[in-house]
Amino acid sequence: MHEKIQQRLSAFVHLGKIMNSVAKAEHESDILNADEHAAFQMLIQRVRSFNGWFTEENVRQQLFSLSAMLDEKELTRWLENYSLHRESEKNIAIIMAGNIPLVGFHDLLCVLMSGHRALIKMSSDDQHLLPALLDLWKHTHPKMFERIVFAKGQLRDFDGVIATGSNNSARYFEQYFGSHPNIIRKNRTSVAVLNGEESKEDLEALGRDVFAYFGLGCRNVTKVYLPAGFDKDRLFEAFYTFKGVIDHNKYANNYDYHKALWLMNQDDLIENGFLMLKEDKSMLVSPIGSLFYEEYSDKSEVLNTLEERKNEIQCVVGDGFIPFGQAQHPKLWDYADGVDTMKFLNSLS
Repeated sequence: MHEKIQQRLSAFVHLGKIMNSVAKAEHESDILNADEHAAFQMLIQRVRSFNGWFTEENVRQQLFSLSAMLDEKELTRWLENYSLHRESEKNIAIIMAGNIPLVGFHDLLCVLMSGHRALIKMSSDDQHLLPALLDLWKHTHPKMFERIVFAKGQLRDFDGVIATGSNNSARYFEQYFGSHPNIIRKNRTSVAVLNGEESKEDLEALGRDVFAYFGLGCRNVTKVYLPAGFDKDRLFEAFYTFKGVIDHNKYANNYDYHKALWLMNQDDLIENGFLMLKEDKSMLVSPIGSLFYEEYSDKSEVLNTLEERKNEIQCVVGDGFIPFGQAQHPKLWDYADGVDTMKFLNSLS
């Protein structure tokens, strides 16, 4: 591995250690001094006032997840698949989403590891965590930090674009950035396929895929395919450990609103006070506080549906797919929308 690329890799390994350090409530390592650690703990506790979904638990969960991703062996294994630029003056605009904490970090990692410069447009829903992390990083890796600019106002002077948003915002992205090399991501969600032989532990793990980050991420399971006759009480029993989500006011408001709406429409519901199960054969994305299901008698029909709707699905959980409980722990090479970000960035040399 070329020296410059090794330097980038080492820089991100160090950033992973910073993430792991601040993810812990107590100051335990010499990666940061006590004051730096304490200041970030205050931010973790305060960030919920800027975005009500960013609870302390969710922020720490994402920090731990990203720190595990920035393992030296994992990074080396990932980078072995590419012939990277030693240096580049290409400016890559990154338009980040804000549905879960630090959701755009992987794009930043790809841009810097591929040798480019990053021009970041933060989401108004997640403006504080990434700058604070990079501020801690710049003391040990100032040259890497110099390759990052946070854009204010209209984006200018860029050579490529990675933009993540809704189906609606994607139309504007395509109009505005269509003349530049780009990756433009739209809405996606995740589903689970059960075969009826799952253990209680499997279903409890599925609960993590459903309830992590209150179900707001594209890797959250919002629909389950169940074999005909599946006892749905098994789901409620396994999910009981996640009952605390209803204590969050924004989650509870969503739950109450959709429950009232569906009851007025006389829709059939199964609910337990913090999750509603609703049969829906057409929709993949269920509202917060609910989980759609569809029963099947022939699994091949489910597989055909998943293939037909693959552009709407981020990942599939279940036996033969992503293991239960792992949807929110992608590997470095598990690219959003299945588009190889590093390959795209390498093409811009």
